[in-house]
Amino acid sequence: MVAELRRRLDEAEETLRAIQEGEVDALVVRPSDRQEEVFTLEGGTASYHAFMEAMDLGAAAFDSKSRLLYANKTLRELFNLGVGIVQTADLQDALDDKSRETVTGLIRQAGEAKRTAEIRLVGGPQDLHLQVTAAPLRIGLDTGLAVTFTDITARVRGAAAEASERAAHSIIASANEAVVVCDLDGIVTHANAAVAGIYSGNPIGKRFEDVIPLVLLDTTGLLRASDLVALAVGGASVQGIEATAPEAPRVKDLLMSAAPLRVGSDKASGCVITMVDLSQRKAAEKQQLLLMGELDHRVKNTLALVLSISKRTASTEDTVQGFQSAFSGRIQALAATHNLLADRSWSSISVSEVIAAEIEPFIGQSQSRLQLEGVDALITPRAAIALGLVVHELATNAVKYGALSVEQGKVQVRVSLQEGEDFMRMDWLEVAGPKVAPPTRKGFGQTVITRSMQYMQNGGAELEYAPDGVRCSIRVPIEDVVNA
Repeated sequence: MVAELRRRLDEAEETLRAIQEGEVDALVVRPSDRQEEVFTLEGGTASYHAFMEAMDLGAAAFDSKSRLLYANKTLRELFNLGVGIVQTADLQDALDDKSRETVTGLIRQAGEAKRTAEIRLVGGPQDLHLQVTAAPLRIGLDTGLAVTFTDITARVRGAAAEASERAAHSIIASANEAVVVCDLDGIVTHANAAVAGIYSGNPIGKRFEDVIPLVLLDTTGLLRASDLVALAVGGASVQGIEATAPEAPRVKDLLMSAAPLRVGSDKASGCVITMVDLSQRKAAEKQQLLLMGELDHRVKNTLALVLSISKRTASTEDTVQGFQSAFSGRIQALAATHNLLADRSWSSISVSEVIAAEIEPFIGQSQSRLQLEGVDALITPRAAIALGLVVHELATNAVKYGALSVEQGKVQVRVSLQEGEDFMRMDWLEVAGPKVAPPTRKGFGQTVITRSMQYMQNGGAELEYAPDGVRCSIRVPIEDVVNA
């Protein structure tokens, strides 16, 4: 269509040039609906008027003072001027200010050589793009101008469509998501580089459902890939459909969207399908479910531990006040370790942090009373909770009866890991305290110390009431020592 318009325009311009320069005396016109006609260009304007009427282009003749002499039927129809004689003012009124200025300037400049410009004719059912050509013309003894108006709307729209398509190609190519364009039959016409993660071959020219076999989730099997194409081609947009691509080389979890493809009209000429990689989101969802399950498990275990502490504390205390003090102290010790672990998203934690959190309520800022060695080892949350309870009971006993009950008393903690052993050793030593004697009865605190680390066979603790100070050797299972 565009090529044909250009050919016809070139022919018309060449004809006008030949007339202007006196190279022809007559013209033969072959209209499609009647016999060919011969027009002579000699002897006045009548023949020239007849020739202009036979032209498919809008044409007008102006005298040397830019007054309109004649406008053919095609021009009158193009500008919706009706029948009869057309005046210069009529032609000017049919143009907007910008187009009128363009045409007037063109006529003024074309006195010696041909001039060409483009204008836009608005106000009709649709805007028209016209190419206006003005050239000097001799009609008989008079000198004037021949002006033609060629409808190039199809060419302009074709160029705009090409530019739009190029822009669309650029957008599709630069998109991070996989984008596929299909025609009305569901044949893939365009695909960007991201599609390679879903289909390893060249998808162009193949049916979409054959290129990317999909399983659409939560659609009870009624909706398939071909249905997405059919819906989009039919004018409906589909968004947010989760799907899996079992045969995809890399990306298997997808979020599908399909929309009609409209270029230059309201009618769909195909569809655009976007496939967003859900791999990371799916992995995050799995991690979230895992964390929720871990949290549920952890909460249940903690509640069971709290219940056990409450029951065992009550069985070893003689008064309500004694129970409240012992129970609240143990729950606070449990909470202190939980707070540390929460700050680290329940990852590994150092032994020194656990000891500092549990013993701080007893010694405050008097860190000189606590001597630590080799306590930078990292342990898992499970071991940290158990160790926190053990340290709390040891500190409580030291404050009541042991080294921390006197001003000069100190506690030494040494952590060591021997090659070949299946546990990490932590030794608690009380020095410079009062003389120690074994308790007359076994309390719950002793049970906490000796049993808390026994959740695995290679864990545990031995408590010794030596006269010069309490000693406790704690074994942390090697499985709970990070990077051991």
